[in-house]
Amino acid sequence: MKIGVLALQGDFIEHRHSLSSLGVESVEVRLPAQLDGLDGLIIPGGESTTIGKLMVAYQFMEPLRSLAREKAIWGTCAGAILLSQDAGREQDLLKVMDIKIARNAFGRQVNSFETDLQAPFLEPAEPPYHAVFIRAPIITQVFGRAEPLIALEDGRVVAARQGKLLATSFHPELTPDTRFHRYFLELARLPHAE
Repeated sequence: MKIGVLALQGDFIEHRHSLSSLGVESVEVRLPAQLDGLDGLIIPGGESTTIGKLMVAYQFMEPLRSLAREKAIWGTCAGAILLSQDAGREQDLLKVMDIKIARNAFGRQVNSFETDLQAPFLEPAEPPYHAVFIRAPIITQVFGRAEPLIALEDGRVVAARQGKLLATSFHPELTPDTRFHRYFLELARLPHAE
């Protein structure tokens, strides 16, 4: 299995460390041609407007939309914003997941936080998943073929899935817990997009 990590901006190195700890080959993707032969792609956290502009500049938009029809893509934080249909403002989006997102939904950097989340689909399901939220978005609407995976106690959705596509508001690459990376690898092994 070979997983790409979009390396235009953001915390792509941390995702590579998580994949490496699982014995999975990963590559940094900086040009569309580097998408060939991948089993999946992670779009990391960072600055979604900047990553979107670079995706346009490097002609990633259509190749990534094509990839999303067949392969697994996981967007964390800024990456989740880029997968969405609508981020509440004008910016370049892939629009491949049936979700709407509110950027910086918890406030500024000083409002970043950590919390434990129930994630029964992870292996093992216990202990709860300790999630790191940094200027995090919230998934405000899940529709069409997408389904919510995790919500906070107040009901706000912070993880969603659509076939082989995964969006998380938080940063699993910033914790030693690799259960979310293992879950993404399982999605990448599915025979085809739903």
